[in-house]
Amino acid sequence: MKILKYTMQLLIVLFALTNLTLAEDTAKEIDHDTNGALSVFYNEVNSGKKYLEKAAGYIVFSDVKEAGFFIGGKYGEGALRVNEVTKGYYSITSASVGMQMGAQKYSLIIVFTSDKALKKFINDDDWETEMDFNIAMADWNNDEELDDVDFGSNMVGFVFDSKGMMGNFTMEGTRFERITPDLD
Repeated sequence: MKILKYTMQLLIVLFALTNLTLAEDTAKEIDHDTNGALSVFYNEVNSGKKYLEKAAGYIVFSDVKEAGFFIGGKYGEGALRVNEVTKGYYSITSASVGMQMGAQKYSLIIVFTSDKALKKFINDDDWETEMDFNIAMADWNNDEELDDVDFGSNMVGFVFDSKGMMGNFTMEGTRFERITPDLD
């Protein structure tokens, strides 16, 4: 029990340090990186552009960094797009504990397939994945047309452009938070 207590205390300290030490990009940088990630997504995913055009909205985290050795975490910043227009900026923060080792970097797009899911996300200042909605991580075949696939969820996540390796079997909590980057 003491190990769990100390691990939880360490995770709290890691969260605090992460939020204090990671400098936020400017809005211009986040939008630029988002456009670059979308270009890669469109090239890698057959009919990905058509799929996003039909969505209620989507949030793009172009550069999520994740690392861990028994205790781990991840962080990234992204832009929420509705009708291909940026409507806000968000960070993704996660901490985990368990059997894990490695480091990786990847891009993540979370697609809101219903207006209800999008409104819930926008109206909550701090949104956690343990809320009313779950994110279905997409598993698709690049030969099939993505816009014809029904993932059966209000939110679908796509991980792509991954570099590095991370092996894990962990308990994890993920939090999304609205950020206000500088306009420069």
